[in-house]
Amino acid sequence: MIDYYKSDPITRRGDLDMSTLRIESVDFFYLSMPQVTVAADGSQDALVVRVRGGDYEGWGECEAAPLPSIAAFVCPISHGACRPVSDAVLGARIESPNDIRAIAAKVAYNSMDLLQAAHTWSGIEMALWDLLGRARGVPVWQLLNWEKAYAKTPYASVLFGSSPEITLSRAKDIRSSGFRAAKFGWAPFGQSVEADANQVAAAREGLGPDGILLIDAGQIFGEDVEAAAARLPAMEAANVMLFEEPFHGHAYRAYQSLSSQCSTVKTAGGEAAHNRHMAEHLIDFGGVGFIQIDCGRIGGIGPAVDVARYAAERDVVYINHTFTSNLALSASIQPYAGLQNHKICEYPTGLSALARELTITQIAPNANGEIELPDAPGLGIELNLEALETYRVDVDIRINGERVFQSPRI
Repeated sequence: MIDYYKSDPITRRGDLDMSTLRIESVDFFYLSMPQVTVAADGSQDALVVRVRGGDYEGWGECEAAPLPSIAAFVCPISHGACRPVSDAVLGARIESPNDIRAIAAKVAYNSMDLLQAAHTWSGIEMALWDLLGRARGVPVWQLLNWEKAYAKTPYASVLFGSSPEITLSRAKDIRSSGFRAAKFGWAPFGQSVEADANQVAAAREGLGPDGILLIDAGQIFGEDVEAAAARLPAMEAANVMLFEEPFHGHAYRAYQSLSSQCSTVKTAGGEAAHNRHMAEHLIDFGGVGFIQIDCGRIGGIGPAVDVARYAAERDVVYINHTFTSNLALSASIQPYAGLQNHKICEYPTGLSALARELTITQIAPNANGEIELPDAPGLGIELNLEALETYRVDVDIRINGERVFQSPRI
């Protein structure tokens, strides 16, 4: 496997001296819509991370429940292999990609599997790449040693309608909006073989015969291979490209069994991976044809690009996973920006007002219906600071009366 950390060819900008650049502060902004529902919509709240060092700052976003993620950063030490994420981060040097790798290794070793450390670290790690790119004056994909950032074909990511008629209408709206591809997922999928077949047929009809159709089962079948396989005929008939997460994220035997029964449709998974090893196991032992990685869960951009290269070497297609803001969207594309033949890209639609308003920069399809990464340093995303106040959730954490966390101000 190519290790993008082994070389650091990016020329430092002008007379920039990064020899003393260290992580001085990490701020967590817990944001939420006024009302959060049980809908499978991850954009209803957010945990945005700001990292500062010297004259620079970077922004990232965790994809997890905000409070446990904050707690993993500020909690007291439990023992030598269970220390707060802050121990490995604050004060650490940040001069090159190698330093991000070193911090990641320290976080992993200090917390083992006893904290929600991977989720907390994911947002911080994104912010460090953003900071480093801004300091160097180059986009993150260049720091990852990609020669070029290729345009991607976005698929509109939406939920199934409560009836086939609603799904049909949504699919037609997506196609009329200029999207060539769409993914439908979650409830009511899984209710019955017949009902699911009707939903898939409605989505195909709405997208048209040449549209790219993807189906997300949302882990509804657990480990029941027989139930998942019963849906294959309808998906094969509708020319579905991929069948995402039919099982629990790490049910490798179930994935392998279903993968062996597929013909034109391929299995997909990986968003539940909390490190690159979990993603590699889905490829090696689960037989997935598509690996989908969420930078907000796997530990950030670094392990995601490792998985992208690993997948490419094994003829498995890498896809980003994201269902939140354009900040997370930009971060999710960076790891495979340089893979020309890995073109499909998740593009969340129907987001909450919080997710839409969080960034001033918007990544929108171009005249060819493709999306391109911003041509700007770091992640290339400008945040809407007013949104951080509008959707702010005040948090005050104390232990024995001593404050260990208070929501920061802009």
